[in-house]
Amino acid sequence: MIADFHFLRPLWLLALAAAPLLIYLVSRRSDVRSQWQGMIAPHLLDHLLIEKGGKRRFQPVHITAALIAVAAIAAAGPTWQRERPPFVEDTAPLAIAIDLNPTMNATDISPTRLERAKLKAQDILNLRKGSRTALFAYAGSAHMVLPLTDDAALVKTYLAALSPAIMPVAGKDTAKALQEVEKALANETVPGTILFMTDGVERSAFDAFAQYQGRNTLMVLGVGTAEGGPVKTADGGFLTDASGGHVRAKLDVDGLKALQSASKAEVATVTPDDADVSWIVRRIQTNFAAKTAEGLTRWHDAGWWLTIPIAAFGLFWFRRGWTIRWAVYLFAFVMLLSNERAEAADNRFLDLWLTPDQQGRRAFERGDFQEAAEKFADPAWRGTALYRAGRFDDAIDAFAESDTAESYYNQGNALMHLNKVEEAIVAYQQALKRRADWADAKKNLAIAEKLKADKDKLEKDQEQEQAGIEPDQVQFDDKGKKGTAATIQGGPQTADMWMRNIQVSPAELLARKFAIEAKDVEP
Repeated sequence: MIADFHFLRPLWLLALAAAPLLIYLVSRRSDVRSQWQGMIAPHLLDHLLIEKGGKRRFQPVHITAALIAVAAIAAAGPTWQRERPPFVEDTAPLAIAIDLNPTMNATDISPTRLERAKLKAQDILNLRKGSRTALFAYAGSAHMVLPLTDDAALVKTYLAALSPAIMPVAGKDTAKALQEVEKALANETVPGTILFMTDGVERSAFDAFAQYQGRNTLMVLGVGTAEGGPVKTADGGFLTDASGGHVRAKLDVDGLKALQSASKAEVATVTPDDADVSWIVRRIQTNFAAKTAEGLTRWHDAGWWLTIPIAAFGLFWFRRGWTIRWAVYLFAFVMLLSNERAEAADNRFLDLWLTPDQQGRRAFERGDFQEAAEKFADPAWRGTALYRAGRFDDAIDAFAESDTAESYYNQGNALMHLNKVEEAIVAYQQALKRRADWADAKKNLAIAEKLKADKDKLEKDQEQEQAGIEPDQVQFDDKGKKGTAATIQGGPQTADMWMRNIQVSPAELLARKFAIEAKDVEP
């Protein structure tokens, strides 16, 4: 603790020099002998001066000097321990990106590389109960399977549905996968870990790992063996080459070693026991603790405790015979101190001088939207701060406290971030009822209506396609945009058969989602 003691704003310690300087100047000014000794002979001066009977031990200048010294130390921000800021999660988020190339179906690891990777991911989930996990899949394209969630059962459900067959683009683009995962974690308040489960990272992706400047930790778990094994196909056979022989996929051990040397990524290979899982979970927590200590914790400013002796010194100015002139200087100095970023002292001192909305505006202007949201009393400003902080549900509640066009417009924007398009349309319509000529509201309403129309069309197309598709079978009609009209004969079991037909498995759902996303990014 002693080794950690330091000052947050050490330049304020220069003000300590003002204390002895003030005592010297005041004492020299009040020393009558020194003022006249150059004008009157010393043997006469002794008889002309009338010494006061007993000088006061403590004079106003001494109290003022002590006050300046204590205030300078307080302003410098003494500290020796860290504190966590509010609204920070206690556990590290984890994003798992699984390689879905056909080679992940190699059988050198039983039952296959992909199935073993899924089992390892489930073991990680079991050891991180209550923590948030996101799931991604990649091959020639990269896609989010699930955003960060603490529902481990949901993650396991979609994890089981992953297979190379659902990927719309062949190949491998690990750099694209890194970009997609990083974008998904961009709004997180705490650093996380990005874990790649793959049988190799292509050399063209090394630069993306080496130049990675994000705050998340990169980890790679190599799945497979150096000897390799045959690759199973979807129909239960094995992948063959031009000569008819089995294709043997080998783990790119040299490539993984080169990646570890070229970047800060932590690389390991799969083990038959749970040693690799334990290592991953330990590294996640270790890296989270280290990065939190570096960037997300802050030093606790203990300077505000010195406001107590400052207030005690201020009481002396009410004594009879003490000049009030120094109190003016004291007040000006304390006001200057209050304008510094002494966060702990602000919470108590600023309440005396600033309203909650004024304090919220100060926090908002310096980019601390979480603190601003806690300070603002005005619902519009509080909602804006919550919106900027990414807390869209809370922002909607704050905006809803008023019945203005701006309130409904802001609610619509927040609802769009939550992908609640229908509710956003209603909000924009309410805003236009109150302000019919609002161009921004009209523009956002048009965007929301277009998204809803696209969503409705997609759902309609999916329902039409279900009539001719077996469960877990994916068919895409690239030539036509509409389904085929058909007449279904009614019968006692028609409703039950229809309900079974519209049930879509997670694998089929992901395949459709990925195909749509891949088409959207085509040049």
